[in-house]
Amino acid sequence: MPGNRQPRVRSGNEPRPAPAMEPEGRGAWAHSRAAFDRLEKLLRCSRCNIFGLRPVDYADGENMKSLLLPEENESSSTRHCSVTNTGQRRDGPLVLIGSGLSSEQQKMLSELAVILKAKKCAEFDSTVTHVIVPGDTVQSTLKCMLGILNGCWILKFEWVKACLQRKACEQEEKYEIPEGPQRSRLNKEQLLPKLFDGCYFYFGGAFKHHPKDNLVKLVTAAGGQVLSRKPKPDSDVTQTINTVAYHAKADSDQRFCTQYIIYEDLSNHRPERVRQGKVWMAPSSWFIDCVMSFELLPLDS
Repeated sequence: MPGNRQPRVRSGNEPRPAPAMEPEGRGAWAHSRAAFDRLEKLLRCSRCNIFGLRPVDYADGENMKSLLLPEENESSSTRHCSVTNTGQRRDGPLVLIGSGLSSEQQKMLSELAVILKAKKCAEFDSTVTHVIVPGDTVQSTLKCMLGILNGCWILKFEWVKACLQRKACEQEEKYEIPEGPQRSRLNKEQLLPKLFDGCYFYFGGAFKHHPKDNLVKLVTAAGGQVLSRKPKPDSDVTQTINTVAYHAKADSDQRFCTQYIIYEDLSNHRPERVRQGKVWMAPSSWFIDCVMSFELLPLDS
């Protein structure tokens, strides 16, 4: 060995030096900045954890709180983390289904499926990507409501006509039913919890307008749970469940209500009124309205 230098033996416990981190160019920095901006926007969302607390509630100091509070010029949709780029398209094939369409409209939808090399379903399943309705408003059919809860495109029939005219797939945004369907689709794109996340439902009595089996399907599609026994408001077990409804408004006591007793408000059956702690009573019309608007709507006291 030169200079009688002894070779160094590294012990198994001695840490190796960390490799030097070199910048990978402006593209990498831009990507990191975009990721940080996205994280900042998510943290500003007025959503709660299981204890009803938001990220800002855990902040230490005014500087951190100022970073997590929504800016004054932000719109309400931005405060709830809406995605501004709604042009994102799902990977995979198009799967189409019509809801409330006439026989002639169903025929045109079949023609479009051939042109776009898409699949056309008769019954709704988890692969459906586009639900086509005849008019400009959303319908309370089972297919349409399942489409909303699954974050599908809910489109006016004009989209089918435009695609047939061009013999190509038109951008969906122009033909999307606004409000509830759009909120649900953006919610899915952001990988946020489903509408009834953290909620449990007990269906009491008979249901005619919307059959009980359909209501159960809607709860499951919305990430909720169905109770086989009526919850007891005065039960310590019921009241100590440490979950909150994710989509309830942050400043509402409804975020602590996790168990709903649903009754058919169009029938003569009127159960005893319950609004105690985590157990509230609600009509089936409220349940359907929540699905259609993709919001956990307030309940009258």
